[in-house]
Amino acid sequence: MNFKLTIQYDGTDFHGWQRQGELRTVQGELTRALTLIDGLEVIVHGSGRTDAGVHAQGQVASVRVERNITPEKLRAAINGNVAKDLRIMQAQIASDDFHARHSALEKTYLYRVVNGPVMSPFWLRYAHHEARQLDLEGMTSCAAVFLGTHDWTAFSAAQSDTEGRTRTINHLEVSGRTDECSGEPMVEIKASADGFLRYMVRSIAGTLLAVGRGEIDEQHIKRAIEQGDRSLAGATAPAYGLTLLSVRYE
Repeated sequence: MNFKLTIQYDGTDFHGWQRQGELRTVQGELTRALTLIDGLEVIVHGSGRTDAGVHAQGQVASVRVERNITPEKLRAAINGNVAKDLRIMQAQIASDDFHARHSALEKTYLYRVVNGPVMSPFWLRYAHHEARQLDLEGMTSCAAVFLGTHDWTAFSAAQSDTEGRTRTINHLEVSGRTDECSGEPMVEIKASADGFLRYMVRSIAGTLLAVGRGEIDEQHIKRAIEQGDRSLAGATAPAYGLTLLSVRYE
């Protein structure tokens, strides 16, 4: 049977999604647990890779299991064989042609920034701290520059195993709210696209933070995109502020 798994994890203690030898990864943990449950070596396909330290609220994986088991029992069995920083929130029987990565239509990420002199320790693992006041209006204006289909060479890792670097960003929103833990301002950057390259969301977030600090402007971003020049973009924002919110399918 082919199963669709909806997954949440705190990425702090993982070396990312993809299996890497003896290092602890999300895919590695799920593969170990499912192989134990099924009695056979299984292959777990994720909707995409998340880097070390990146979190997930709505990661999706697909896996074929030979054992006759209900979705509820499969969820319980996996959760009983992995640590508590990784949880299967939902298991569903999927069609035979469902593939977590190939069937995905859109992914949405959220980058959180506490923008005040003090960051609550409750956000230590899940948000970036920027003590300097950010120009929210300027960041919002520049966010529009990223919309559409572009080559994202300037906003991705120099080395990538992907063949093409063209992706379509459908939505990019910068918003502000008050952090309930400390009363400090929090800036949230939410991005949705048909796919993301490695470091792409963090690079966009870092660039918008540089805009917010008055270090670069809209023209810098336009030139970075057009010329594929990484030096024109801002520094890549730290991994711990990023969360994969959801993956959309038909």
